[in-house]
Amino acid sequence: MKVAALVGSIRKDSYNMKLTNFMKERYRDELDINVVTIRDLAFYDQDIENDAPASVQHFKAEVADADAFLIVTPEFNHSIPGVLKNALDWLSRGDREMANKATFIAGATMGALGTVRAQMQLRQILNAPGMGANILPGNEILIGAIQSKMNENGKLTDKQTIDFIDNVVEQFVPFVNIQKEIAYS
Repeated sequence: MKVAALVGSIRKDSYNMKLTNFMKERYRDELDINVVTIRDLAFYDQDIENDAPASVQHFKAEVADADAFLIVTPEFNHSIPGVLKNALDWLSRGDREMANKATFIAGATMGALGTVRAQMQLRQILNAPGMGANILPGNEILIGAIQSKMNENGKLTDKQTIDFIDNVVEQFVPFVNIQKEIAYS
């Protein structure tokens, strides 16, 4: 099952990228997670939408054949990062690559709330008519104090957190299959 992963942090030592890489490795037998970079995307501009820059065309092509999406985001000022919003704006236009695709969300932060506000906003965005993503219900991966749950190599080591993510992935796989059946019927 092909999963396009969008990581909202472009920082070199991003905890959210480390979390995504952990998930990519841990669930490689169930999910083929491909991290799609959003760093170099042009800013969304309706004036160039129909003749999008090469960075956007490549990005949209890379996610177009995904069976599902994983979005992993930090929280910036009670919101999602601008680079992630920009990527989602591009995906909400034209072919609407996320429409009717199963999507799950995760986020990690050094603070206590584990991206709860960013994820609430992200769910609103993904439910917008232009997006139309099918979000896995009731399975928020909200990781607070991430710095104490990873080792020096950036690998998640907190058993309780890993067990929870295992449970979410276990629920996500059949959710994706159901969404695919609905799309093809």
